[in-house]
Amino acid sequence: MSVLANVATMREMSTISLSEIAIKETRGKLAFGKEELSQAIADLRLHILPYTEKHAQSLFDLPLHHTDPFDRQIIAQALTEGIPVVTSDHSFTLYRGLKVIW
Repeated sequence: MSVLANVATMREMSTISLSEIAIKETRGKLAFGKEELSQAIADLRLHILPYTEKHAQSLFDLPLHHTDPFDRQIIAQALTEGIPVVTSDHSFTLYRGLKVIW
């Protein structure tokens, strides 16, 4: 059984990801509205992780392996909180100490 399929696994989603989904939907890059997003969060039993000053401050120390501002914020948040990131983006693996699941 995969870690994500395990019902005991805490699944967290960054508020940064919520913002990125909303922006991409507004620009027509996603056909995934607010209602669908809310339902998916409930269905997947996601805990929404707030983005804090501590997370933003850690951006100062983050190497520039990745230039996407949303991804950099997610990386900084995951490193600060010590939580893995689920992504197929290989650039995430360049950050020392970041556990990537995919």
